[in-house]
Amino acid sequence: MTSVPTPIPSRTQFVLEGIKHRILTGQLTPGQALVETELAAQFGVSKTPVREALKTLAGTGLVVMNQYKGVTVRMVDADMAREVYDVRLLLEPEALRRSVHRGASLDAAREALTRADAATDTAERSLANREFHRAIYVPCGNPLLGRMLDEVRDQAALVSAVAWAADPSWEREAAEHREILRLALEGDADGAAGALHAHIASFVQRAFPESGDAKGVGEQA
Repeated sequence: MTSVPTPIPSRTQFVLEGIKHRILTGQLTPGQALVETELAAQFGVSKTPVREALKTLAGTGLVVMNQYKGVTVRMVDADMAREVYDVRLLLEPEALRRSVHRGASLDAAREALTRADAATDTAERSLANREFHRAIYVPCGNPLLGRMLDEVRDQAALVSAVAWAADPSWEREAAEHREILRLALEGDADGAAGALHAHIASFVQRAFPESGDAKGVGEQA
């Protein structure tokens, strides 16, 4: 008999989404301690859903659980960023290529660009950016490929949040997104995939240049 995943209780899901939102929008910064009692009070719940939410976030790579130091937001360094973005470079352009070949609807990607242009703060832009990328790879026709990209999505967003805090580059990336979508809508699968590859590669190169500095981004010098 095929096992069915146990659904996350609603309170745990509420806390999970709340903590994730704070991390990915920079309200909780890399290295910051996440104290169960404080989070429980902030969300108006007991410690149990907080504890379960933190375990889930540890599984997705957004937080680190240490027996001695407790739970902290994951630090972002050049090695971590390159690992995550290397996976994206291998998978995401191919997923987009397949989406275009299938003639899949990219209306959600267009809507995400509109929301990003209309955003009034970095949190809204960050969320719209994530939705744009997901909207171009999800309709690729291979659910497993989509899930693999979903698995690194949160970590990629954490890298982006840290990089944008240090050096905002919204306008450049928005222009690159528009060009990627233009090529995709014209049916140029290879051109769109190439533009997406260049977009992903240039971001991590700008944010984490080869400097030999192993200090975590966001860590005090």
